[in-house]
Amino acid sequence: MSVHENAVVRYLAAWNAQGPEDIAEAVADAWTEDGSYTDPLADVAGHEGVAAVIAAAHEQFPGFEFRQLGEVDGHHGTARFRWELVSAADGSAPVAGSDVIELAEDGRIRRVYGFLDRVPTS
Repeated sequence: MSVHENAVVRYLAAWNAQGPEDIAEAVADAWTEDGSYTDPLADVAGHEGVAAVIAAAHEQFPGFEFRQLGEVDGHHGTARFRWELVSAADGSAPVAGSDVIELAEDGRIRRVYGFLDRVPTS
């Protein structure tokens, strides 16, 4: 597995972690201490900020999980990939997006730039 694929696996593990302690541990594993996350709805930095965004997503979409779509495209310290948010109950995926991540030398995430490609209409 490439450093880019590994980073995406850890990134999605953080988004799919359940409960404050597991989220905090997964965020620390995936992001640098000063790492950031930016999308149309959030702009945060640090482990606590990233963990709060993930917890808010769980509150808004209980019973959903993030899944990678397609392959990770990466070069140097940058990767991009697509994802969707899937309901465990019925398999629906009301949210999908694509993210670009910048990696630190240790392979953890320094920055994420998220784009929402599909969002619920109501």
